[in-house]
Amino acid sequence: MVMLEILYRDEWFVAVNKPAGMLVHRSWLDSHETAFVMQKLRDQIGQYVFPIHRLDRPTSGVLLFALSSEAANLMCRQFEQKQADKSYLAIVRGYVLGEGQIDYPLKIKLDKIADKFAQKDKSPQEAVTDYIGLNQVEMPYAVGKYQTARYSLVCLIPRTGRKHQLRRHLKHIFHPILGDTQYGDLHQNRALSQQTGCTRLFLHANSLGFSHPFTRQSVRIDAGLDIQWQRLFQFFNWQK
Repeated sequence: MVMLEILYRDEWFVAVNKPAGMLVHRSWLDSHETAFVMQKLRDQIGQYVFPIHRLDRPTSGVLLFALSSEAANLMCRQFEQKQADKSYLAIVRGYVLGEGQIDYPLKIKLDKIADKFAQKDKSPQEAVTDYIGLNQVEMPYAVGKYQTARYSLVCLIPRTGRKHQLRRHLKHIFHPILGDTQYGDLHQNRALSQQTGCTRLFLHANSLGFSHPFTRQSVRIDAGLDIQWQRLFQFFNWQK
């Protein structure tokens, strides 16, 4: 059995490096799935875990769980009050230089089945994402109408927590995340796969910081990059 990488553990909380492609918990919308982070972690450490937040199935990185309902309630409150510091790494199409903020309200994304009876005409919700361009590269192969392919490594800091916020915001500024089959650029995704063999969504929750509700200490948890990320860094000649 493949073990989850445990990034942090004390008597109240445990954090893992969630693999891309794995659901956080069981869902009747994906009834055919058999691997879930919650179940694997529970089996691995031998005790029940309580989810604090979630990551989309194709996203990897820091995922925090509580080991009691009391701890879960206290930590969930921090997340709801935007007191937890989350940062992500993404590789996107085009050149992203410097720093900026995407302030673009998002309509609630409803699931056709799960949200069948939800109100469909709600107004867009506030959604804010800060970004920092970390690295850029131009590769000598044609994609679509362009003779070369340009990519950027960006740090993303969500100030709100809307569904698919980072993926939708990057699409909005015309720098979709590589490997995004829902909001991305099909031509870029295909070209990258052909050139590198990399097929995942290049969005990774690399860091989570919070004030520990029991010890009052500041905690920061960092998650390393998987083999596909490492392969792309090598391909683009970027330093980790």
